[in-house]
Amino acid sequence: MTLDIPDAPTFFRLSCGSWRSQRSVHHLLHRRSEAGGSLIVVEDLELNDERLLAMAHQHGQDPGLIIGGSYVRWSASMAWDRDGDAHDGETCFALIGDSETARSGTMLRDQGYAEKSPATSTFDMDDRDGLILCTSYGMMTVWERFSFSGPDARIRSSTVEGLSNNASFCVETRLKNDSASTGSEGMTALVSPFGW
Repeated sequence: MTLDIPDAPTFFRLSCGSWRSQRSVHHLLHRRSEAGGSLIVVEDLELNDERLLAMAHQHGQDPGLIIGGSYVRWSASMAWDRDGDAHDGETCFALIGDSETARSGTMLRDQGYAEKSPATSTFDMDDRDGLILCTSYGMMTVWERFSFSGPDARIRSSTVEGLSNNASFCVETRLKNDSASTGSEGMTALVSPFGW
């Protein structure tokens, strides 16, 4: 099953809520895999939210071009963690579309995942309504693909090229009784022979 997702703002609205992520990271240099998990909470932001407007100015963009935005926070742990290792964080991001379809454009973040300074990514939706992000940092580039396999299940894969050289695969499931979730109201479920 997959969802018919017309544009990137809809994709992010469907992502609102609380998610449990189970992850496998493949460290190519070490030839080893590491398991991990996280709790992710995504909230939709109104287009006139002060955080989005400030971020647009911070990145030198016109706030009137923002087509969507979210606030995301997470808490994670990995198998190789030592005492005191923390993988908690939060960020806001704003979407700026580059076409009328709002299926591609630029994503502004107040801070990146790999670096704590402001970051800019490009986003594109593919022909299966998956969202592809590409973020370049000083010493590495990160490619991520997010897709829904149903209203309460997301798949995320990523490749990091540069200092860490790793690939990861995540299965994210929406937590039940999630009052923050907007769910998939008004979305049409499609069935695929591959179960996506």
